[in-house]
Amino acid sequence: MSITEKDLYRDTPVRYLGYANEVGEAFRPVIKKIFVHASYAVAISYVLADTADKSKKQYDKPEILGGGFRGAAVASGDTLLWQMFASVIIPGFTINRICWLSKAALKANKVKGPVAKWGPTMLGLLAIPFIIHPIDSAVDYAMDNTYRKYVK
Repeated sequence: MSITEKDLYRDTPVRYLGYANEVGEAFRPVIKKIFVHASYAVAISYVLADTADKSKKQYDKPEILGGGFRGAAVASGDTLLWQMFASVIIPGFTINRICWLSKAALKANKVKGPVAKWGPTMLGLLAIPFIIHPIDSAVDYAMDNTYRKYVK
């Protein structure tokens, strides 16, 4: 990819599809589970599309530059692992636990009404921007010291 070429999956609003499951998890206390599951389908579809894109781009490069089948396989594994952990698994779990804990705290303090119903969702939504960069950095660190260390 050239310096001026935009990456559709990382440099445009399409990137936000990877956060669909965090939004779904934040709304879990107030919506049906089918919608939470659908949010995961959106996020995982984004991950698979990005993986296919990176794999195809790597495959199309000359072999001397890491292209071909092996290069595509390495790129696929890297993208799939990174995206699943950084965009789906860890953030989804984190927002789920934030909402669960806040709901439990509100219940323990006998809070009722709209605050009890919508508080966990609002807290989950507010947490999303704060968890993204630390999770991305942690996944980068883990990938650099595992997968990337041994396949390149």
